[in-house]
Amino acid sequence: MRIGYLVRHGQASFGKKDYDALSDLGHLQARVLGRELAAREITPDLIIRGGLRRHRETADGILQGLEQHVPVAVDEDWDEFDFQHVMEVHKPLYRSRALMLADLARTRQPKAAFQAVFEEATARWIGGGHDEEYDESFPAFAGRVEGALERMTERGPEKGTVLVVSSGGPIGLAASLLLAGDTSLWGSLNRVAVNTGVTKVIHGRTGLNLSSYNSHTHVEHDRELLTYR
Repeated sequence: MRIGYLVRHGQASFGKKDYDALSDLGHLQARVLGRELAAREITPDLIIRGGLRRHRETADGILQGLEQHVPVAVDEDWDEFDFQHVMEVHKPLYRSRALMLADLARTRQPKAAFQAVFEEATARWIGGGHDEEYDESFPAFAGRVEGALERMTERGPEKGTVLVVSSGGPIGLAASLLLAGDTSLWGSLNRVAVNTGVTKVIHGRTGLNLSSYNSHTHVEHDRELLTYR
């Protein structure tokens, strides 16, 4: 592999019973990205996706937009961390979906309130002082993403292109590893991830290098297409 594109999934169904399903807008975002890739004559030799429904549906939408046959492989190490579990450990009230939605609704800005709790919960998870309380510690999450990133370089033709469909967490983690050599930038990078944002990496003589992060020119022309959650 010479070039890799890491794509965050389309908008999922925030606040719905099955968050993992793409919203109607999420499906459209995926197709728009596929059409943009086709217009730029970028056809990957291989698509690797995580094992979540939103990854599968995003990959399907990209393929519809591309109008090309591309083989698809699944690597579950590109899956997002279980943010619901991380939030529940931090705020046990949120083990009840109904109570969580009611708590967020009281703020009159549920998406902003969710983001605030999310950042508090992930800061505790990252802190490392309570690793035993989580099904997957932050170091374990970082380790599996690093492994997935390494495997990506071994997939596809030697000078080919691989497109990975994943989530904001793994992609931000991968970008932090490539930029800083550690996970220190993960929080800042993850915070600004756009749905179907594209991160480009290049595999050369010095190994894997980050070329661009979270590019989303394909949705900037339409404010309704530009979403972060």
